[in-house]
Amino acid sequence: MSSSMDQSNLTSTVIHPTAIISNAATIGAGVSIGAYCVVGDNAVLGDGVKLMSHVVIDGHTSIGAGTQIYPFAVLGCAPQHTRYAGEASTLEIGENCIIREHVTMHPGTAIDNMRTIIGNNGLFFAGAHVAHDCIVGDNVIFANNASLGGHAKIGDSVMLGGYSAVQQHCRVGSHCMLGAHSLVDSDVVPFSIAVGNRARLSGINVIGLARRGFSDESVSALRAAFLMLFNDADIFATRVETTRAHFADVAEVQDMIAFIDDAGRNGVCQAAKR
Repeated sequence: MSSSMDQSNLTSTVIHPTAIISNAATIGAGVSIGAYCVVGDNAVLGDGVKLMSHVVIDGHTSIGAGTQIYPFAVLGCAPQHTRYAGEASTLEIGENCIIREHVTMHPGTAIDNMRTIIGNNGLFFAGAHVAHDCIVGDNVIFANNASLGGHAKIGDSVMLGGYSAVQQHCRVGSHCMLGAHSLVDSDVVPFSIAVGNRARLSGINVIGLARRGFSDESVSALRAAFLMLFNDADIFATRVETTRAHFADVAEVQDMIAFIDDAGRNGVCQAAKR
């Protein structure tokens, strides 16, 4: 336990006698650490964090307040990258996340920004994986064995179906849903659904948006914009400019266009042919 812990922390924190906790680790108030957990020198556990049992927290890893971590999760071990040379990169996990059995998350590398960042209120089902240098937003759900390659960026309120995978350097925009077993190899625009072995867009995430309080007008505008962007016969650049102008007053559509403007090396995921 950290030598900086005050007496109130000591009385409110519960550590199983079989757990191995570095004296250099920083442990917040009200933390619970179960049997056979291992917490390394540079770990920081926020207030109320709960490690069930057999959890490994390694490297320069910080866990936000209220996060619960289930057995056999391994967080902060060296990234799976041939160019990682032991640099003191970080894994930063937000508050009130639920990280289920066998989840793995890796810190960043010097070839990117040295950080892997996980937002607040994430739910990571058993076997999910977040690779080095990823950025994951708030309120995400990763179903069983959903995986991110290195440098992926996932927006807020994204749902990844079971066994889905996002290739290195790809982005998935906010409020998207990926179908089970889908492989993402290009950027998925916000508010959409992508499905398939090589993922293709199937439409707007209407049900998800309704559940999150988006107005009927906004959803209707997004559906119309989607048709204009992905089902028209013009070249894609022309469709983008037409949609930008036509929906100039719709913030959600402009967010989608801005996402397309920032597309990187993998391009933008297109709609499935009907």
